Amino acid sequence: MAQDGFVLVSRESQITKKSHAAANTAATLQHEGPHDHLAEIASFVDSQSEKLWHLNKFIHSNPEPAFQEFKAHEALTKFMRSRPERWQVTSSACGIETAWIAVYDSGRKGPAVSFNVEMDALPNLGHACGHNLIASASLAAALATAHIIEKHSLAGKVYVFGTPGEEGYHGGKIQLLNRGAYDKVDISLISHPSILNNSPFVRTTAFCRLEVEFFGREAHAANAPWQGINALDALVASYNSISMLRQQTQPSDIIGFAITNGGGDATNVIHAYSSAVCTIRSSSASRVDTLADKVGACFDAGAKATGCTVEIKVIKGYKDHVPNMHLAASFAEHWSSLPDPYPVGPELRAHERGYTYVKASTDQGDISHALPSINVSFAIPAGPEKDGPHSADFEKAAGTKWAFDRALRVGKGMAGVAVDVLTRDGFLDTVKGEWRERFGVENKL
Repeated sequence: MAQDGFVLVSRESQITKKSHAAANTAATLQHEGPHDHLAEIASFVDSQSEKLWHLNKFIHSNPEPAFQEFKAHEALTKFMRSRPERWQVTSSACGIETAWIAVYDSGRKGPAVSFNVEMDALPNLGHACGHNLIASASLAAALATAHIIEKHSLAGKVYVFGTPGEEGYHGGKIQLLNRGAYDKVDISLISHPSILNNSPFVRTTAFCRLEVEFFGREAHAANAPWQGINALDALVASYNSISMLRQQTQPSDIIGFAITNGGGDATNVIHAYSSAVCTIRSSSASRVDTLADKVGACFDAGAKATGCTVEIKVIKGYKDHVPNMHLAASFAEHWSSLPDPYPVGPELRAHERGYTYVKASTDQGDISHALPSINVSFAIPAGPEKDGPHSADFEKAAGTKWAFDRALRVGKGMAGVAVDVLTRDGFLDTVKGEWRERFGVENKL
């Protein structure tokens, strides 16, 4: 994942300043007392390291594509059922075959914290996005949080969501969200490996997908071309219009285009059919909607200019991830307090605040629009080629013990955040207040 800057609209800028100020306030509050439970969390996670390492290796060695994570589903649910902390485990949750949910309930009414476990791999590349490490970090965090609840008789619940199908655009988290899985949850925590960033302040891009078909009329290109309606011309005209549109798009806007059917191999016909796929990314979900309208107008123009008809199917992708700055500030404090035996990437300074922008997308973005969330980016030792995610080089790097140890450190930090939510008076109210202000929601959470 690469670090990039975006041009944001004025309202976004105002909210960003408020969020950064909120994070600085949160950091001040964190400094008022020691991290009472962090040493216990770290010690507990270290005691579980060997078991988690074997599970991490199994997932990495058995890559499965989106929504076909059957081995991972079996291994993870079996592991959670074997735990002594009395986890209630639901396999194939919410009617999704490879989704699962595990809940630890203290029996005392309190906050509900949650962690997302990703499982899917990339076709032909294996775990080149490091989802085995995401799973390990979230499991470590969830187990440690449950341990602290049990040891100190705290009130609250811990949810672990096994979320299939992050790669692509069908989003297992979105499906679980739409089916009510997150309805009783107060916060959502997850992480993602890279080779560049150590930051809980990650903002990702939003995207959508346009699938376009042009319908014309076939004719012989030599004998009677005037009798035809050229669907390939409609596609070419649209492509050129989109290319001109790019001159006036914002730096954060990305328009990807692929011709999926140019009408066939024949050169002596007026082509009656053509199709294309267009992926649009930008800094926010609202900006993606605006850009999709502009791109759609280019396709309409191509159809009108040639006399074709056009069908445009807009497929919603993922929303931009907006980190909750109070949760992120809590993680930064915990991360900075933990020893780092394998320093990798830029140092995360506990008092520095500001979004870390990446041009990747994730279905955790949709979660962040529904409840307070962080998506922690952490750097792992790079492979020989120094390539980032979605490369064969990164797939090898994601399977190393060094990378796993980095994931456990992230898990410790996320557990620290969860315990802050469970134990610090007023902290969850502050977190929710920031979320409501950010999204303009009055009567939610």
